[in-house]
Amino acid sequence: MNTLSELRDRFEKVLSELTPTPDPFVAMIKPTQDAAFGDFQANCAMPLAKQRGTNPRSLAAEIVGKLDVTDLCHPLEVAGPGFINIRLKDEWLIERINNIVSDARLGIELATKPKRVVIDYSAPNVAKPMHVGHLRSTVLGNALYRVFKFCDHQVVGDNHIGDWGTQFGMILFGYKNLLDVSAFESNAVGELARLYRLVSQLSTYHDAKAELPETIKQHEQYREQREGLEKESDQHQGDKDFAKDLKTTRANEAQWNQQIVALKRIIADIESSSLLKNLADTHPQIAELARLETAKLHAGDEENTRLWNQFVPQCLAAIQGIYDRLDIRFDTTHGESYYNPMLANVVEEMQTKGLAVESDKAICVFIPGNAAPFLIRKSDGAFTYATTDLATIRYRVKDLNADTMIYVVDTRQSEHFRLLFETARLWGYVDRQFVHVNFGTILGKDNKPYKTRSGDTVGLESLLDAAVAKARQIVNENDDRKKDDAGNPTPELDDVTRAAVAETVGIGAIKYADLRHNRESDYVYDEDKMLATTGDTATYMQYAYARVCGIFRRGAINRETLRNEAGHIRFTHPSERALSLQLLRFSEALDGVLSECRPNILTDYLFTTANSFSTFYQECKVLKEQDAAIRTSRLLLCDLTARVIATGLELLGIKTCEQM
Repeated sequence: MNTLSELRDRFEKVLSELTPTPDPFVAMIKPTQDAAFGDFQANCAMPLAKQRGTNPRSLAAEIVGKLDVTDLCHPLEVAGPGFINIRLKDEWLIERINNIVSDARLGIELATKPKRVVIDYSAPNVAKPMHVGHLRSTVLGNALYRVFKFCDHQVVGDNHIGDWGTQFGMILFGYKNLLDVSAFESNAVGELARLYRLVSQLSTYHDAKAELPETIKQHEQYREQREGLEKESDQHQGDKDFAKDLKTTRANEAQWNQQIVALKRIIADIESSSLLKNLADTHPQIAELARLETAKLHAGDEENTRLWNQFVPQCLAAIQGIYDRLDIRFDTTHGESYYNPMLANVVEEMQTKGLAVESDKAICVFIPGNAAPFLIRKSDGAFTYATTDLATIRYRVKDLNADTMIYVVDTRQSEHFRLLFETARLWGYVDRQFVHVNFGTILGKDNKPYKTRSGDTVGLESLLDAAVAKARQIVNENDDRKKDDAGNPTPELDDVTRAAVAETVGIGAIKYADLRHNRESDYVYDEDKMLATTGDTATYMQYAYARVCGIFRRGAINRETLRNEAGHIRFTHPSERALSLQLLRFSEALDGVLSECRPNILTDYLFTTANSFSTFYQECKVLKEQDAAIRTSRLLLCDLTARVIATGLELLGIKTCEQM
């Protein structure tokens, strides 16, 4: 049972008599930040009184007088200018907490109206190894997948991989012209990745060479304009428009100068290497030739199709290795190539319905209120990502029967998805829900996108290896510090167990560090902080779980047997009540994740739960408690805490260990 939802339902009945729009006021009923004001607080009387032109305290009293909550709450208190303080009855809490002691679902009810949800996440390009940029989509999407599924929604995890775009043309050109045969024979995927990076680097070099003269020209124009304005500045003291023009000109000059620096850096990276410079000189049209290789593949060229069929399985196997390590699973995986046969029909249907028209030989959808069109076929006849995404929507509705489609893709693609969803609705999918779960960037300690020292994007596998290695050091140190009552070393873990714990802790730390942040925010990747045993980290949660397991191990108590015995939870100390209330809020956290697609709501809940348990454990004896009934009650609370933490972490894709 979701206590917050129950309270809101009861308030809604009263508030609907006072306003035609009760929902925003119902949403103002929230858990308190300070237990001195009760367990929940309703702050709706003040804004509602302002809307109605009445006294807020009087309105709060009227609301309290009409509420029927005597079965679960003590008499409500009106405080200050109109706050309504709510404190649950102990007997009601005790009944609810004991109801979930042996409940496998921990009181989490199944969805009353299950949705058919397709979650599109991870989506790497198979032409290159997974890197740090794929982490957020992968772990965010998987956490949402697990929570939706746990709450009994019909969920399909769909990995929409890139296996048909321009990156494959780069690989095909590189394979035919720049291949290191011995490297390919020893590590095919690594060599294909090298070829992709090399062709991309050489293409970028030629683009930079072509752009630099015009960029310098633009910079010079703004420099001259700025110098001219500065000479006249004495004559325009206090002129706000002049000052604004000068500021804008300086900003434009600086922007073009930054572009010059960036282009020169790209050029220098090639020209400082005789090997790279020779390759660039040998292949001046490399970008266009790579695009032609892509076009040949799309046209069914026999050789390119054969190579594509050879490369894709090798690349997918390498990606699957990362997924296995991260414990990521998908229900279906379709590349862009899967939708390729459908694209012409999508464009034809959009034209037939009058939704798409020709513009400068391209086919576009013009969305009302939006200046830029949504391009679904280029002037050269090539289809776009937009065309593929529209075909994907039709497939997900027709074949997967999706009523909700969630796209876990970074914030930079927000405009694309806004236009995609608008186009889909114009196309007729008005009864389907589309959600873009956007997210920010992983930064290094310099607050710039996380890169290696050489400037390359950090590979995901190397990221995992480094975190696990760091975790192994921590596991070793913690286990080596363990001593018996006489002060003798008593390490508990053998080498194999230490390695398994380090893998669990290291991978968990990376996932949790990502999930605990508001997904729309950037965050700094810091292994030391994410592996700390104190603070809001997976390691802290995992240690809390292991601590509970240790209690039962030391007491030689079987947790399952304990749940099935006649004992029950009772309150003899405030921290027992506080912990019980927190455990009963698990369903509130999951409802928040579902409604907002924000896993950090669950991480916040787990951190608060671990802190509540820590307070309880410090203030209440457990194994040493002399009263058998109280000892059993506290052991049941320990067991329930461990199960909630383990289940919550599992829903985030994070494992736990019995010993650490």
